[in-house]
Amino acid sequence: MSVMTANAAAVRVEALTRTYGSGPQAVHALAGVDAEFARGTFTAVMGPSGSGKSTLLQAAAGLDRPTSGRVFIGDTELSRLSETRLTELRRGRIGFIFQAFNLIGALNVAENIELPLRMAGAAPDPAWLAHVVARVGLGERLRHRPAELSGGQQQRVAIARALVSRPDVVFCDEPTGALDTTTAADVLALLRAIVDEHGQTVVMVTHDPVAASYADRVVVLADGRIVRDVPQPGVSAIAAMLASLDRRAAAVEG
Repeated sequence: MSVMTANAAAVRVEALTRTYGSGPQAVHALAGVDAEFARGTFTAVMGPSGSGKSTLLQAAAGLDRPTSGRVFIGDTELSRLSETRLTELRRGRIGFIFQAFNLIGALNVAENIELPLRMAGAAPDPAWLAHVVARVGLGERLRHRPAELSGGQQQRVAIARALVSRPDVVFCDEPTGALDTTTAADVLALLRAIVDEHGQTVVMVTHDPVAASYADRVVVLADGRIVRDVPQPGVSAIAAMLASLDRRAAAVEG
C-alpha cells in the first residue's frame, strides 16, 4: 500500500475481503486488499474477469458491505454507519458513473442532473450547477429527455449528475463500455479534465488499456488480490500486464 496519511486519501481500504457463499463452494472475490486513492488523482482498476475489480469498487463505494476489513471515505469508516447514514453519505460524498447510464427516462437532463440533490432534500448551488453543465457541454440540452440524446450525451449527463454534489470521489464502472471509440475518448478526456482542473478524485474500473491510459495510476487485481500497482505505464505496458495475467490464468486452468 502506498504511504499516505489518512487525510491525503479520498478512499482507503484495509485488509478488505468479500466472500460469497460458504464451504467448498465459497467464492473469495476479495482476499485481503489494502489500497489508498489519493485526493485529486485518477486511478484505473483492472484485471481479468472474476479478478475482484468490480467487487472492490462496490465495497469502496459503500454499495456492498465487505465480509471483513475496513473502508474509509476520507476519515469516515463505512462499517460504523447505519444503512440510513450510509445512504446519506453516498448521496453527498460519492458520485457514480456506470456503463449503463442509469438515467430516468421521464426526467429531462436538468432533472436527472439534480436528482441526487433532490433526493437528499438539498437545493443545487446555481453557480456550481451552471459550471458543471457548461463543462460537460449540455447547456443546450437541459430540457431534452434521455431518449433524445446520443450515448455520449447520456454519459455526459451521468458525469454531471455525479459531480453536482461536489463528491469526495467519483467511482466509474466501465464508463465507456457502451460507447464508440471516438465518443469514449471524449468521455475519458472529460474525466481527465475534472481531475486536472477541479482536483476531483476518480476511481475507474475498466478492461480497456486505452481507457486506463488516461489515469495517473493503474492497479491490477488477480484472484482477489492486488498484483500490480504502478504509475501510468502507457497503453502497451498495460496490455502486456493483462495479457500476462490471462496466460497465467489459462495455464492454471489447463
